[in-house]
Amino acid sequence: MGRLSKFLALPKRQKALLVEALVLLVFARIGLRTMPFAFLRHILSKLVTNKKGTCSVSEDVVRRQILWAVATAGRHVPLVRTCLTQALAAQVLLARSGDQSDLRIGVTRDSNGKFLAHAWLERQGAVLIGGDVSSDFTPMPVLKVLEP
Repeated sequence: MGRLSKFLALPKRQKALLVEALVLLVFARIGLRTMPFAFLRHILSKLVTNKKGTCSVSEDVVRRQILWAVATAGRHVPLVRTCLTQALAAQVLLARSGDQSDLRIGVTRDSNGKFLAHAWLERQGAVLIGGDVSSDFTPMPVLKVLEP
């Protein structure tokens, strides 16, 4: 089954979430290339309008769906596959659902002295997106959830 067929077979809510994640990923990627990070975060905070309402789905299920959508869109669109892009998009979507998360960025140097950085998203100390966070990365201060 092709990508389009798989997409069309998804429930309406998952399709909408996947499209929303893709749009945010593309926006975050373009923003990271064209504007200062603090300004991009300010703009992203304007996109956070708490949509939490009378949803019968648990917060945990909503969180998993959001993380699935961001990871899936990131996997299929190479331009937006960076850890920081995915963490930013997930943070906005989670905040819109009323879920708190912290953006973490860690830095290190490899054996050749090359500077490396990695971004991930945490909730109550657990990594939500960003994969295995090596203890080799020295975390910078936490970037709290975006607020409008």
